[in-house]
Amino acid sequence: MNKAISLFGKMLSFSRLKIHSDDMQTLQAAINDLMQNSPKGVPVLIDSDVALDLAQCLDILWQAGLQPIGVSDGVLSEQARALRLAIFPAEGKRIERIRPRRDDDGERAGVAVPAHSTQSAPQSAPQAAPQSAPQAAEAQTEQDLAAAGMTGITHTQIVRSGQSLQHIGGDLTVVGSVNDGAEVITDNNLHIYGRALGRLVAGATGDKDARIFCQRFNPSLVSVAGTYCLREAIPAEMLDQAVQVSYDEQKGLVFTLLDDL
Repeated sequence: MNKAISLFGKMLSFSRLKIHSDDMQTLQAAINDLMQNSPKGVPVLIDSDVALDLAQCLDILWQAGLQPIGVSDGVLSEQARALRLAIFPAEGKRIERIRPRRDDDGERAGVAVPAHSTQSAPQSAPQAAPQSAPQAAEAQTEQDLAAAGMTGITHTQIVRSGQSLQHIGGDLTVVGSVNDGAEVITDNNLHIYGRALGRLVAGATGDKDARIFCQRFNPSLVSVAGTYCLREAIPAEMLDQAVQVSYDEQKGLVFTLLDDL
């Protein structure tokens, strides 16, 4: 017998609408002014400091061409439950975007290391020491990415709570932990050599072949190609283990212990 439905988690891009006034006329005028040159149908999360009339607010938003999807937990939560509207966790401190940094060379902080240099070395320059196996593998990976028009970046510091580490255009490698309340995002593969407790996102622009490799896996949220899973739904045997996460069209996210590969 075929299943009636299948439920897949998908990352949803939405905007947070912060409201500071309960005067509906003022609110309607401000929203109409905001939407004059804005695209219609944008999903919005209502985040209010004041106990306004939520039902009336929803009508104003729909009339303006916005799509209210829920409220931030707070003064509107009781009304949202009565209206059967989604309630999202309250936003904590503002997320701080950080640039990838390397400890070994300050000039390489936040920039990709080129696979090849166009400047030839002087004949008298001493030869570089032979590369170790990991260094050679990293150099080969950078060459492969560069050939495909992508460049990987390595970050060698802890990603702390409230920080967002993002890289578009290649693999992102974190040599260190990702704390709870932090997030790391890349449009390609994500590698974490440490314990990951925050939000892990690979294939952020839809790459279904992207993967996540984590040395100690215990994230609050994990996502590949827009399909996500919260910590509560991750198989218990995967937590605090070395794990690979991939995407399958039929199964959604697939969790595999690296020791089993």
